[in-house]
Amino acid sequence: MVHYCVTNMPGAVPHTSTLALTNSTFPYLLRLANLGAREAIRQDAGLAEGLNTWAGVLTHRGVAESQHRECTEAARVMA
Repeated sequence: MVHYCVTNMPGAVPHTSTLALTNSTFPYLLRLANLGAREAIRQDAGLAEGLNTWAGVLTHRGVAESQHRECTEAARVMA
């Protein structure tokens, strides 16, 4: 098997890569704008998985472990 790596692939097609990024992230932005952060995160598992902190408390286990800090479940902090 051959693996091939090209650095900065999005930079080779900036217009197309910008459209792709915008199209994939805009629905999340709309949910946040329409529902507010708290309700959007409660309703959308994808947003909840991307939450790293809430009100100064680490809510993402991987981030907390990498910094040797305590992690609190997002649902507990956002209640």
